[in-house]
Amino acid sequence: MNELSPIVAEDALKAAAAAFASGSLLEAERFCLDSLTEGDKAEPLRVLVQVYSAQKRFKEAEAAARRCLALSAVDIWAMTTLAQLLLSQGRLREAEVQARNAVRVAPRLAQSHNLMGMITTEAQAPVVGEYHYRRVLSLTGGRDPVLLANLAWNLKSQGRMAESRALYQECVAAAPHLVQAWLGWARMEEADRNFDAASEVLARAEALAPGHEGVQRARATVLGRMGQHEASLALLEGLGRNNRDALLEKGRLLDRMGRYEEAWAAWTQAKQQIRQATGDSYKAGPAADLVRRLRRFFVSSRIELLPRATQREGAASPIFVLGFPRSGTTLMEQTLSSHSQIAAGDELPLVTQIAGLLPRMFESPLSYPEALTELWMGDRRTGLDHVRDYYLQNVTDLGILRDGSGLFTDKMPLNETHLGLISLMFPRSPLLHMRRHPLDVMVSVFSNHMTHGFFCAYDLATAARHYALIDQLIRHYRAEMALNLVEIRYEDLVQAQEATVRQALGFVGVAFEPGCLSFTENRRYARTASYAQVSEPLYDRSIGRYRNYLPFLGPAIAQLQEVIARMGYSV
Repeated sequence: MNELSPIVAEDALKAAAAAFASGSLLEAERFCLDSLTEGDKAEPLRVLVQVYSAQKRFKEAEAAARRCLALSAVDIWAMTTLAQLLLSQGRLREAEVQARNAVRVAPRLAQSHNLMGMITTEAQAPVVGEYHYRRVLSLTGGRDPVLLANLAWNLKSQGRMAESRALYQECVAAAPHLVQAWLGWARMEEADRNFDAASEVLARAEALAPGHEGVQRARATVLGRMGQHEASLALLEGLGRNNRDALLEKGRLLDRMGRYEEAWAAWTQAKQQIRQATGDSYKAGPAADLVRRLRRFFVSSRIELLPRATQREGAASPIFVLGFPRSGTTLMEQTLSSHSQIAAGDELPLVTQIAGLLPRMFESPLSYPEALTELWMGDRRTGLDHVRDYYLQNVTDLGILRDGSGLFTDKMPLNETHLGLISLMFPRSPLLHMRRHPLDVMVSVFSNHMTHGFFCAYDLATAARHYALIDQLIRHYRAEMALNLVEIRYEDLVQAQEATVRQALGFVGVAFEPGCLSFTENRRYARTASYAQVSEPLYDRSIGRYRNYLPFLGPAIAQLQEVIARMGYSV
């Protein structure tokens, strides 16, 4: 196609904008493409991003936004728009890259800081998010209700429920029509176990927006936690079969009600929808390649030559709670953090982050783990002390520590992938490896939406495949290096609580405190999918839960038969 004259191209762009404003999206797209012709131009690309976003064609919208950035690396509109697109798809790390660039380019732009607040809050760095939200308040000099609601949600994520409640009250007083504020407030009350208050707030939200999907799902959650299962199920049924979050919750509710075949069908449909919506599936090649390289690098002959980081005097130390997702790590963390000397760190992304940064930190031409060979150089021999300090400084910046806590937990799922690196950074730190019947783990993984482990949890067979892969890696680490590690079974923690808690605390090196047995009195908000379970007294209904789903577990059993037998379990 020959390039249009400037006048014709300008007319096409005006026509595209007019068509978009009138809702004629296909016509707007055609005019945008006409105005682009042989070369990219920022204005038609911007309209095209909006057209694709309105059509929920997010991959095309992302591509058009990236083309805008290719035209100008400091295009703040393209940066913030791309960050919002990535955030809407749950791609937090990629979104954060764009938001950080936006703050660098426009440090006084409130929108840049607001995006950083949203992304870091969702990425479980709420203290960082709070800073950026408060920067928006400072920059704007106002009390925008939407921003107040965002900040209230952030404070809820930190467990600061009273402050969160006060902000929600201020928000709805200023903007009583803001449904999302009422909804966020209700979710905060539910997380704080104030079910009657949550129900009252949801009634206000329902009056404003009858039939609102988010409100209906929140009502279902509250009713479910109050034990009103039939009423909760009726609400979830009303949300239809295309709401993946509602389907997952419906399946969990049906499971509680003993309707196992229906529960599995709901989870299966939800997983299919997740794969279709995200376009993601298990990254088998990259996962296998990483494990292969880790096994090849971390062998005893090489490990003997590598230095270790020293213990940093006067600094708090981590307790690593390891385990596959849904293996009991949250229950263990809730128990440990009930101790007066132990703070909860939740899921800290720092170990994986450090693995990615190591080549740059050591100025190495090699990637991780091979970049660790730089430690053999005279000017890098203390490199792990710097890595240790990077980790500890981030812990301080994230606001994890509390007065009197010389220890804190790090329970990032699948941190055990990097056991070699962890043992070099913190050779004296206790490693508590939570074990649970692998098939119970698989059922629980299948009933929740999670992205850990190269998206393995998007399908039952791939979740089992990744479990077996990581189990093989852990056995390799234990054979090749000395680890300060103890295995603790979820079943023992439930069925022999005091003895198991005493064992864990003794291994950590702190005295037993009876409060650790009453972990439900620990009012902290656990920022994981298990937040509701760990607020309930111990129950054993999840032990052997897989037996209810044996007809569906064939692919997992085939992958895990050897692991199950080696761990001393049976089918």
